[in-house]
Amino acid sequence: MKSHPSASLPLTDNPFASPIAGFMHRRGVQPEEIDELEHVNNVCYLAWVNDVAIAHWNSLTSVADRARLVWVALRHEIDYRAEALANDVVLVKTWTGRAVGLRYRRHTQIVREHDNMLLAEALTLWCPMDAKSRRPARPAPEIAALFGR
Repeated sequence: MKSHPSASLPLTDNPFASPIAGFMHRRGVQPEEIDELEHVNNVCYLAWVNDVAIAHWNSLTSVADRARLVWVALRHEIDYRAEALANDVVLVKTWTGRAVGLRYRRHTQIVREHDNMLLAEALTLWCPMDAKSRRPARPAPEIAALFGR
């Protein structure tokens, strides 16, 4: 199998009107991600959604920011549109969305690179937590601005 290293890139298009640039991982489907139906297992899509969210957060913030604030997923909604197959290369794209109270939206799309086919869409609600107390916490103004606040 031809190797496709994971790459992280900022995005210039932004279909969700995020206050900041989107973010993207380019990655090849790995053999261990293929299930008995000969396509990527649904659990892998969720892992990709989580991985790109973490990478985006890490690209936007400092080590000090990450030492003060952590995120907990409250809800994942995933709509599966098409199959990812062995040897596919996928683009996992994410944008922050509108925050309501302490519920911060993040949108994700998974697209097959060679034909631009939308494979899955996800909406995740995240809650910011104080890293020490593990209690919900309002982000500092510069962090809240990343979500349009």
